[in-house]
Amino acid sequence: MTEITINNKDWERVKIKLQRKYRELTNEDLQYAEGQEDTLIDHLAKLVNRDRNYIIFTLKKALVNIDNNRL
Repeated sequence: MTEITINNKDWERVKIKLQRKYRELTNEDLQYAEGQEDTLIDHLAKLVNRDRNYIIFTLKKALVNIDNNRL
């Protein structure tokens, strides 16, 4: 079950924030389609070597402050 929902418009902003925080992430690493949140979370957890809960926390934080450039 997905703990978070991300639409494509918001994803573009979140993606930029993630690339600023994790400079090693490429555009290919951050491919996302609406409705694939679980796959995204698991993929990001592996890429940045963090657990699933941390990734969910980070994504929620990015979405709450969507107009802010910081994560």
